Amino acid sequence: MANDTNRPTAGEGSGRGRGRRPADEVRADVLRTVGELLLGEGIADLTFERVARASGVSKTTLYKWWPSRGALALDGYFHAVEDTLAFPDTGDIRADLLAQLRAFAQVMTRTPGGRILAELIGESQTDQDLATAYRKLYSSQRRRLAGERLHRAQELGQIRADVDVQILVDQLWGAVYHRLLIPDEPVTDDFIVGLVNNLLDGVRPK
Repeated sequence: MANDTNRPTAGEGSGRGRGRRPADEVRADVLRTVGELLLGEGIADLTFERVARASGVSKTTLYKWWPSRGALALDGYFHAVEDTLAFPDTGDIRADLLAQLRAFAQVMTRTPGGRILAELIGESQTDQDLATAYRKLYSSQRRRLAGERLHRAQELGQIRADVDVQILVDQLWGAVYHRLLIPDEPVTDDFIVGLVNNLLDGVRPK
């Protein structure tokens, strides 16, 4: 019988009990391991060998799920920050934008997350698998969540109906990314408050 490529090889995770564990559980363990390694040490020493040893999952299985080190690192990074960067929906778009942008700035400036993301973006210039994963898993996902929240604000009349919310996404998060590239222009709380206030004062219905 052919091996099921969606499942780990026999014996993986055997320290947690006999038998073969569900693939989703094994994958979650790998992503948790990668996230911990990245946020604790950075990306420089992240290898398939290191992840295999730390997670107890074979390199063969890792390569089946992730085509490159960059793709594996990005997936682990995304899962490590996913809860922190979740988009709130309290019904108040100003409060929710401030909360999300503050959480984003916190990850980018006060944890290794910002440096790791910058390194992954740099590697994606020469790693097509990573570039594809970045667009599919991270940037497209983040834009979708922000766009959905802004659309709900439009439905509540908090943003004009004629406003393109994807442009708002670029204006808000693009401005933060820009500041992250300029060492002498830090991403302060005053900057985030001003960014949201300036934008919303221009898109509210009159």
